[in-house]
Amino acid sequence: MLQSKETNLGEDRVGRLFFALAVPAITSQVVNALYNMVDRMYIGHIPGNGAAALTGVGVAFPLIMIISAFAALVSMGGAPRASIMMGKGDTEQANKILGNCFTALVITSVVLTAVTMLFCEPLLMLFGASANTIVYAKAYMMIYVAGTIFVQLTLGMNAFISAQGFSRISMLTVIIGAITNIVLDPILIFGFNMGVRGAALATVLSQAVSTVWVLLFLSGKKSQLRLHPKYFNINTKILFPALALGVAPFIMQSTESLLVLCFNSSLLKYGGDLAVGAMTILSSVMQFSMLPLQGLTQGAQPIISFNYGAGKIDRVKQAFRLLLVCCLVYSTTMWLLCMVAPQLFAAIFTSDPALTQITVWALRIYIAAVFLMGAQLACQQTFIALGNAKISTFLALLRKIILLIPLIYILPNFFGNQVFAVFVAEPIADTISVLTTVILFFRFFRQVEKQQVHV
Repeated sequence: MLQSKETNLGEDRVGRLFFALAVPAITSQVVNALYNMVDRMYIGHIPGNGAAALTGVGVAFPLIMIISAFAALVSMGGAPRASIMMGKGDTEQANKILGNCFTALVITSVVLTAVTMLFCEPLLMLFGASANTIVYAKAYMMIYVAGTIFVQLTLGMNAFISAQGFSRISMLTVIIGAITNIVLDPILIFGFNMGVRGAALATVLSQAVSTVWVLLFLSGKKSQLRLHPKYFNINTKILFPALALGVAPFIMQSTESLLVLCFNSSLLKYGGDLAVGAMTILSSVMQFSMLPLQGLTQGAQPIISFNYGAGKIDRVKQAFRLLLVCCLVYSTTMWLLCMVAPQLFAAIFTSDPALTQITVWALRIYIAAVFLMGAQLACQQTFIALGNAKISTFLALLRKIILLIPLIYILPNFFGNQVFAVFVAEPIADTISVLTTVILFFRFFRQVEKQQVHV
C-alpha cells in the first residue's frame, strides 16, 4: 500500500486526497508561469536594448517548449505506469520504470543539447528570429541548452514524486527553482551586466538546484520509489510502454509552437500586425487560464492510476467524477469572465486602443467553447492515468493536428471576414474534439468496469 505522511492513495477519502494533491499542483503551475513572466520583465528592462532582447527570448520560447516536451514524453508516461504498478503492489517494477526513465532523460538531454547547439541559429530563424533579434535569441539559447540535463531531470523526475502522492515535495521543487531564479536574475542580468546571458544562466542554475532537490528525495528513505543504479539499464519492455503513454502529453506540448506559427501566418496574411498581436494576447490568456486545469488533472492522476492498479474501480470513478465537476466548474467560470469582461484580460497585456479593440472582439470568438474544455482535459488525462496510450495519443492529435491546423487554413475560404474565420477555427475544433473525447471515454470506461467484474 502506498503510504506517506501526506497521503494514502488507496485508503484516504477521495475528496480529501484530490484537493490535497491538486492544490499544490495548481500552485506549482501558477508559480512556474509567474516566474517565467518575472524573467521576461527583467529582460524587458535591460537598458538600451530591452525590447529587442525580450523579442529574442520570445522567439526562443517555442524551442524551449519543444525541449520541455521531451521530458513529458518520458515522465508523463512513466509516472502513471509507476503509480499503477504500486497499486498492484509491484514496487520492484515501479522502481524499474523510474530507473529506465531516468536513463532515458539523461540520453535525451545529451542528444537535445548536441542537436540544438549545432543547429541553434537555423532553428531560431525558423521560429521567427530576425537580423535584429537573432543575436539575443542565440545568446540566450546557447546557455539554456547547456543546462538541458537539469531541465529534463527536474521536470521528468518530479513527476515520479507527484505519482507517489508527495504533492508538497513536488510543489517545493518548483518553488525552490522559482525563488532561486528570481533572486539570480537581477544579480546576473544587471549586477554582472550579462544581459540575456545572465537570464539564461539564472534559469540553468535554478533548474540545477531543483534537480539536486529532486534526486536527493528520490534517493532518500521517505520515497517509496528509489533511484538505484541497478535499475538504470534500459529495458525496452519497460521503457517503450512508458514512452507510448507519454506520446499524448508530448504532442500537446510540442505542437504549441507549430500552432503559433499557423495562427500567426494566417492572421498576418488577412489581418496584419494587429491581428497577430491580438493572437499573442489570446494565446497568453488561454495558456494561463488552463494552468489550474492542468493542476487539477495532475492532482487526480496518482489517485486514479494507483486505485486502477489496485482494482478499486469505485475509487477511480469517485476521483474521475470529482475531477470532471471541478474542471467543468472552472472552465465555465473562465468562459463567463472572458465573455462578460474581455477588456479586463486585454488590459493586462496592452494599453493600445486599436489592439485592445481587436483583442476584445477576438477573445469572445476564440474562447466561445472554452466551457467544454473542462470535460476534454478531465477525460483525456484520465485516459493517460489509466494507461491507455492509443486513445490518448489519438485525442492529442485530433484537436490540434487533425482539426485545428487544417481549419485555420480552410475556413477563410468560406467566410467574408477572414480574420473571424481564423479565430473561429478554435471553438469549432474544441467542440468536435470534446464530443469525440467524451464518447470515447465513456465507452472505454464501461469496458474497464466489465473487465473488473470478470476479474
